Order: sequence, then structure tokens, then C-alpha cells
Amino acid sequence: MSIKHLGEYRDPEIARGLIEGIRKTCKTCRRPICLMEVCGTHTVSIFRNDIRSVLPEGISLISGPGCPVCVTDQGEIDAFVDIAGMDNTIIATFGDLMRVPGSRSSLQQQRAEGRDIRVVYSSMDALDMAAGNPEKKVIFLGVGFETTAPTVAASLLLAEERGLDNYYVLSAHKLVPPALSGLMANRKVRTDGFILPGHVSVIIGANAYRPLVEQYRIPCAIAGFEPVDILQAIYGLVRQMEDHTARLENTYKRAVSADGNVKALNLMHEIFETVDASWRGIGIIPASGLKIRKRFAAHDAQEAFSIKIPAAREIKGCSCGEILTGIMTPPECPLYKKVCTPENPVGPCMVSSEGSCAAFYRYHRSGKDGAEGGVI
Repeated sequence: MSIKHLGEYRDPEIARGLIEGIRKTCKTCRRPICLMEVCGTHTVSIFRNDIRSVLPEGISLISGPGCPVCVTDQGEIDAFVDIAGMDNTIIATFGDLMRVPGSRSSLQQQRAEGRDIRVVYSSMDALDMAAGNPEKKVIFLGVGFETTAPTVAASLLLAEERGLDNYYVLSAHKLVPPALSGLMANRKVRTDGFILPGHVSVIIGANAYRPLVEQYRIPCAIAGFEPVDILQAIYGLVRQMEDHTARLENTYKRAVSADGNVKALNLMHEIFETVDASWRGIGIIPASGLKIRKRFAAHDAQEAFSIKIPAAREIKGCSCGEILTGIMTPPECPLYKKVCTPENPVGPCMVSSEGSCAAFYRYHRSGKDGAEGGVI
């Protein structure tokens, strides 16, 4: 993509035209509209570009379960902490997981106590770590959505090809479309439309959301991450509501196709099978998780070491679950800014850079967004 082409998605004049279109459409809206962005990167972009403050009063934006670290179940976090104590083991993890509090400890605390826990940027780094430490068991903590699952699948395939029998993955991957269905089935969740994630959609394709739209008659729009991208999605959604229609719009066609990345999807399905999974704040969602297939069981940490995922013990007073489902906003949590801060996070929504609480803490100012680097 050329700089000139990208500049169009940051053009203030185009943004103002979309804002005016949204305002005109909303003048005839009969009730307030609530839209949910289902991506942590969207949440941050909305704040940075001051998008909430330029929308009509009748439109509100809420954050959904778009942060992979945040939606990881508390029981899974406790399991990660537990296996950190295994002998002769290296735990490889993404950095955001380090500070997520478990029921009794965190990976960061475990490392401070002498456990061998190392931050990596990808599963391939963990694979190389296994090759360089043949006397150690290297366990990669597989957390993420459809964007990271194919790369983890590739690492397992390579481990088998290279004969690295000391490389393991503990899979806690989640799938986005089933989660959206889970939200729609929750009577406490109130949303009139979804701003769908860009990165995930690049992999799974636009067609993956059609069953959601058809079953629940919910307007949906796939969006990129620039301000014009997000405003285009919002404009499309409010027009759908004004027209009393529900359809799937792809406003990120420069990156998202109808069928997605077929090669990545095939690799993911070759290595993983779908299973029921527990999401923080939502609970068990059928066929929303990924488990390593029996063919690759030798590299499945859960099978190899008989790892049990304990029942979730939610953190007292933390409203992260309600925030992830849009039932509450971060300032409504009794711990927000009082006990829970980025320096001393109580829940994962304050830990991850994509977490709603962390975004609110950094950008929210006196009822308006921070507009750090915004173009509107």
C-alpha cells in the first residue's frame, strides 16, 4: 500500500464527511444506538483519534472481547502459573501474559522466584529455544485468536519435521465468531451492531460472519484501523439500522477477502480441532477453542504432562468480565484507578495494551478521548 493510498484513510476531510453523514443519518434515529468494537486495536484507535467525542449523542461505542490476553480464562492463567514450577522446564510466553494476575501468583512473580520464564515474540522463537536447549522441556503458552493460531500450528508442524521432541504447546486459543454468538445469546449484553476485527478477518474472511448476521439479524461491518476505516464502518452500521436491515459490510476490502487466508486456515485446521472453551466474562462457548489433534499429541503439553485446568476463581471486585462483554465500562468498575492501575493491575483488562481498562486509563480525559495523534 502506498503512502498516498494510506493517507486517504487518515484524511481529515474524508473523516469529516463521514462524520456529517453519520450525524444526518442519526437525526432520524428513533432510539439510541450502541455499537461494539470487537478488537483491542480498534479500541485503542478509537481513543487515539477521538472518535467517540465526534459522534452524535445517540451513538455509544462499547468494547467487546477483542483482547486475547483479557479473555483467557482465569483457570487457564492459574494453569500457566502452576506449570511454571515444573522441573527442567522453560516457559515461553508473550509479554502481555507475564503480569496477568492468577489466583495466587503471576508469571512475573514466578520468574522473580527463579522459574525459567522467557518472553518471546512468536512461537517460532520458542521453537528455536527448544532447538537450542535440547535438555530442557520448552512449553509455549498458546494464547490468541485466529491471527496467531496458524503460526503456532506451523511451529508444531516444524517441530515434528525437525524431530524436536522437547517442544510443547499449551493451547488456550480462542475463535472469534463463536464468541459473538455467545454474546448475542447473553441477555445482559446490549449491542445493536458489531464493528468486526480487521486482523482476525484477514485470516478467516468475511464469509465467516454470515451465519451470525443471518441467525441474529445483527448489523456487522468489518473495519480497518485508521480513523476513516472506523468511521466508514460506523456510518454503514447506522445506515443499516435506519433502513431496518441487517447485513454484513466489508469496509476493509484492501486486506479482507470473502474467504480469507485459505492456506493459513487449512494449516490451523490440520493441527487443531475445535472444542468448547471458557471465556472470561462469558463462560463456556461451544466450539470456540482450539485443541491440538491427537496426531500431534506428543507436542501437546496438556496431554504430555496431564495438565488440569482448574475451575476459574475470579478476582474479588474485578469487573473485567463485565467490561469484556460491554455490560460495564472501565470507570464503572469499583477498582478502576483506585486499586487497579497499569502499575499494579488487578485484572487482565488493565494489563494488556489492547485491554479496555488500559486504554481508558491512558486516553480517557474528562468524558472525552485523548486524541493522541488523532486526525479528526
